[in-house]
Amino acid sequence: MASGLYHIRMKIELHNGLKKIQLSLPDDSVIYKSNYTVVCNDTAQMMIKSLENAVGCEKLTELIKGRKVGDVVIVVSDITRPIPYYEFLSQLIEELEANGVQKKEITILIATGMHRASTHEEHISMFGAHIVENYRIIDHDCENENELVELELPSWSGSKIKLNKQYVEAGFRIITGLVEPHFMAGFSGGRKAICPGLVGLNTVRKFHGYEFLSHPNATSSVLDNNPCHLENTSVARLCPPDFSINIILDNHKKVNAFFSGELFASHAKAVEYVKQACCPVVHEEVDVVITSSGGYPLDTTFYQCVKGFVNCLPAVKNEGVIIAFGGCAEGVGSQEYTKTMMQYSENYMQFIEDIKNPAVFVKDQWQFQMHIRALMKIGQKNLHFFTSSIQPDILSKLSINGHAVSEENLKDEIQKIIDVYVSQGKRIAIFPEGPYCSPST
Repeated sequence: MASGLYHIRMKIELHNGLKKIQLSLPDDSVIYKSNYTVVCNDTAQMMIKSLENAVGCEKLTELIKGRKVGDVVIVVSDITRPIPYYEFLSQLIEELEANGVQKKEITILIATGMHRASTHEEHISMFGAHIVENYRIIDHDCENENELVELELPSWSGSKIKLNKQYVEAGFRIITGLVEPHFMAGFSGGRKAICPGLVGLNTVRKFHGYEFLSHPNATSSVLDNNPCHLENTSVARLCPPDFSINIILDNHKKVNAFFSGELFASHAKAVEYVKQACCPVVHEEVDVVITSSGGYPLDTTFYQCVKGFVNCLPAVKNEGVIIAFGGCAEGVGSQEYTKTMMQYSENYMQFIEDIKNPAVFVKDQWQFQMHIRALMKIGQKNLHFFTSSIQPDILSKLSINGHAVSEENLKDEIQKIIDVYVSQGKRIAIFPEGPYCSPST
């Protein structure tokens, strides 16, 4: 079907950085999107209600009465997750203080995992000025041995476990996290706030190593026999929180639901809810898939954008085409990741051979291993990636078919390549939410 021959074209908006772009597609295109129902706008009240109706344990206000000596540590996600903590964190703290916890006893611990620390400005955007000015906020540092404590028992894989000292030594532990499909661990949230959120770098040698990530069940929306899930679940059991708050966001990044309570029981409820809302079944593989990388804050680096084009793989044919794009305001990613991408540019199979050796382990290698899943299915030439924030000479070395275009021309350039494939009669699918909506087979 030539692009000029169809008269009805649907308009689809997708996030790119802090902005949206609108693309035109044939009206028979397959759309993979979530189907969350609209809920009330009072996020804080939703959260309070979940605390009072805890899953698998007593409500928070009862549990806090029996806390041990030590700080109350509230574990929160880092800036890469779009959780609007400023809408409900103050109310959570008010509940604690109303039940005998003093302000000086409260620590907010950011589970950065292997990511960078947050800036002061990001703290304000995440939590609000009142929280930043009145409470202690700490960013986990996976490479600071002075801030890690080794646990007595090993993980499911037999690995030694080092966890954040503030978390381990707390008198009462509360973890929070976003539950969404995750391209390695099946679903995020729950136990993932602890591992990889609060572990040391060496602890993830197995969790993010070649062997685990080469397992077919280490993929999105799969928990059964997923080695990543088995590993971080075992770590969480070794040093569990006293209370867990799972947060679900809709396709507008608004809070849609909370599931609070015992770590595993509440997370299971949250996963069930998310699975029904944003894991649509793939009935047919298509020739071309178009996906965003989720928009800000997820798509601030190319490293995170990988999730977008790996997530949609079940929907595209072998040797099909993926068209992805992302803001990449902070460039490629960490120094280690950038170095790896440059070193193995045009030679990704050598990278796989190298990391098969257990003695070889580099921070962030796991993202490139997942990236290679896309290359193995469709090839580098067919993996198009558009951005306005990475220079062409760098973009050309990222094992993609890179398109460095200006922000003003981004939409038009993506539309042009879509129209070429439409003119060839290619079947199209689109993921407006990027990795936040995960297809299942």
